[in-house]
Amino acid sequence: MQAISQRATAIAAVLAANFFFGTSVIAVKQVSPSLIHPMALTGIRIFCAGTLFWLLYLTKPIATGITRKDYVRLFFCAMAGIAINQSFSITGMSLTSPIHASLLILTTPITITVLAAIFLKERLTAFKIAGLLLGIAGGSILVFSRNTQTPSGSDEMLGDLFVIGGALGYSTYVILIKPLMSKYQPMHILQWVFFMAGWVIIPLAWPQLQKASWNAFTPLHWFCVAYVVLGGTFFAYLFMNYAIRVLGAATTGAFIFSQPFFGATAAILILHEPITTPKILAAICIIGGVLLANYKKS
Repeated sequence: MQAISQRATAIAAVLAANFFFGTSVIAVKQVSPSLIHPMALTGIRIFCAGTLFWLLYLTKPIATGITRKDYVRLFFCAMAGIAINQSFSITGMSLTSPIHASLLILTTPITITVLAAIFLKERLTAFKIAGLLLGIAGGSILVFSRNTQTPSGSDEMLGDLFVIGGALGYSTYVILIKPLMSKYQPMHILQWVFFMAGWVIIPLAWPQLQKASWNAFTPLHWFCVAYVVLGGTFFAYLFMNYAIRVLGAATTGAFIFSQPFFGATAAILILHEPITTPKILAAICIIGGVLLANYKKS
């Protein structure tokens, strides 16, 4: 009975994490780039979340036992999974539509499959190749369905490319971090990658923080910033780590399909974003591609 209860809690945690990830796009759109530059918002996100992770560590300090060689790998993980992923993702979210961002984030499992084949020598099956091609087709439909003759269309297309770049950064992080996940506690890894990324991102974000329109911020805007930091980063990562520990990485990863559902629903209800034929076709291709890329014969 206790195992069932723990599993149910883990499922609720991973759904909550994907809810925060999916709906944080809406919060980003409310404040960036109109009031605050995406890089400034990224700096706030990394600094605040990193501080909270270390404060959490201080409540129960345990020696990490991380070796010097692994600190070097952790640095590259921080650059790929936090610095590049967070800055590219926030920039992309601020420019493109929430539905586009939510769907393009789904390309992450597909790019992980490709990188695993290149660097980890995992075999590319016919299903994985078909999934890759379907995913590329879906992403292309979203990116090239824009009217680039207008300034907004050009910006949104650039936003799509930034989201894809962020997904590629996170995929690289997953490949790099794999050997460390079996050696160290996930919480220790999070603390160090956020700390290392902060030393790179915060100096870049500082000039933009000084230019932000702080006087124009309303309570709603402050809530959106807090939502991105707490919901879309701190609690989302905590919940995801807990789910991985209880359910395993594969089962937890399968719940990524809920992320575009939450993001699209919020975009339709809050921002009244329309559902178009290219979005539907792209969703079918990308979701089908992820399913094929991760298909395993029993």
